[in-house]
Amino acid sequence: MGGTMDSLISLVNRIQRACTVLGDYGAADTALPTLWEALPSVVVVGGQSSGKSSALESIVGRDFLPRGSGIVTRRPLVLQLQKTDQGLQDYAEFLHMPKKRFTDFSMVRKEIQDETDRLTGKSKQISPVPIHLSIYSQNVVNLTLIDLPGLTKVAVEGQPESVVRDIENMVRSYVEKPNCIILAITPANQDIATSDAIKLAREVDPTGERTFGVLTKLDLMDKGTNALEVLEGRAYRLQHPWVGIVNRSQSDINKNVDMIAARRREHEFFARSTDYAHLSSKMGSAYLAKILSEYLESVIKARIPGISSSINRSIDELEAELNHLGRPVAIDAGAQLYAILELCRIFDRIFKEHLDGGRPGGDRIYGVFEHQLPAALRKLPFDHHLSLKNIRKMVSEADGYQPHLIAPEQAYRRLIESALNYFRGPAEASVDAVHVILKEIVRRSIGETQELKQFPSLQAEIAGAATEALERFREDSKKTTLRLVEMESSYMTVDFFRRLPQEVEKGGNPAASSAERYTEGHFRRIGSNVSSYVQMVSETLKNTIPKAVVHCQVREAKRSLLDHFYTQLGKKEGKQLAELLAEEPALMERRQQCAKRLQLYKSARDEIDTVALSR
Repeated sequence: MGGTMDSLISLVNRIQRACTVLGDYGAADTALPTLWEALPSVVVVGGQSSGKSSALESIVGRDFLPRGSGIVTRRPLVLQLQKTDQGLQDYAEFLHMPKKRFTDFSMVRKEIQDETDRLTGKSKQISPVPIHLSIYSQNVVNLTLIDLPGLTKVAVEGQPESVVRDIENMVRSYVEKPNCIILAITPANQDIATSDAIKLAREVDPTGERTFGVLTKLDLMDKGTNALEVLEGRAYRLQHPWVGIVNRSQSDINKNVDMIAARRREHEFFARSTDYAHLSSKMGSAYLAKILSEYLESVIKARIPGISSSINRSIDELEAELNHLGRPVAIDAGAQLYAILELCRIFDRIFKEHLDGGRPGGDRIYGVFEHQLPAALRKLPFDHHLSLKNIRKMVSEADGYQPHLIAPEQAYRRLIESALNYFRGPAEASVDAVHVILKEIVRRSIGETQELKQFPSLQAEIAGAATEALERFREDSKKTTLRLVEMESSYMTVDFFRRLPQEVEKGGNPAASSAERYTEGHFRRIGSNVSSYVQMVSETLKNTIPKAVVHCQVREAKRSLLDHFYTQLGKKEGKQLAELLAEEPALMERRQQCAKRLQLYKSARDEIDTVALSR
């Protein structure tokens, strides 16, 4: 069992160390659940001067933590213990100094203090940014311990009034997590009812399932008193037994009494005590480290399926995100050109899908022809143009000094030609409306081309080239549609004019017609005839304008939207191609982080599977 236990805890430690290297320990900049949060860890909680730091040093077997009065621990310390083979020298490594090994543990203490001061200054300010320290020793068990600033009730000089709340919030952010094992440190010479650590542990872990109670300073209790009520679980019961420890005294520290000797004295204290001798086998820092390690191993075993599930889910999410971010850019110019052309092809396909009905957008073009154009034609001011007053004016001007004999042909022509000019407006409006829709479809297509999102320069180039092409298509379409209107004005349908004199020949009275040529009824007949002709032309243009617009704009956009861009692309050199494929630094960094996290998660999954199979 010992080999399996060591391998499981060692595996968790390795994964947690890898997490810290990647910053994957609950960083707020990612929506993904972190692997660190899925793994159990031991958090040390206690009031200031409760013996918390001494308890940690007793577990480690090394004197390495800063000491002093008041608040000493001002940043979280993530301490990862890794058991090494016999005969190897103990050493420590900091995450912020990964290439430096510390074999002098007094220098470890100094570096903790210096690193704290780098962030908080030489004051009593606190910071939630953790310091990560790994200790490798043959005298430790595989554990991850997190030491937090001591809980306090008042702010001292140099601290903001909010420090009491800030420290409690920081501690809560750790102990509220369901995978956190709480090591609640309470001094024996303090009433358990007033213990800050127990109070907080009870709030976040009311059943006591993940709380270990540790009683320090047993050797400093008043003579004639003991802590059996607490150690035997009668004062405050937890699901796990209370453990008493005896730390080095200040005199021992001043005399540089080493931790091995301190552990021996601790063992002797319990073995020779009349109060605690019957509990001596379950007291002391060595026993505390042992039961923590055993419990940690049982927790890991129970949670392996959940951890594996969390890891697999994160792998899927990371792979999806990497696909979304896109692959790294090729270096070779030929590969870069191929990549650009492939991206353009994807964009072009999406653009055509919008037009052909696979995606929304093309239906809006149909709406221009089916609704906007007919509505614009109906709103043309023909009623005003063909008013009796205007018709009389146009007929009189066309006749000049000699009145017309049968039908006022020149007046008819002038009335029709000037009426047909009104069709230019709807024709141009249809062209512009379709142009706006095509530009919007280009914008949406670029946005929907996921592969383009990592290349803002290429996006801008494609958008610019497509816009220029659409402008050319619009100009061509406008010329064509206006030409249709001009064609109607240039040659009028002869049958329309031939019909007018025939009405007179079929039974009309020429003399009467001549006499009535300037009467209101005559002008009304002229207006009716012109209106009929204009309506005929309107129906024709309602059908031909959409044909011209589709031919000149939509069809050309589908066929040659990026042709000019491709021509210019072929003239670009390698450096220019690389500039088109330049990525935003934030995106490159995000892809690199995702790739590293994915590698970590896959490695963790493989190791967990291997350990699980060997059980």
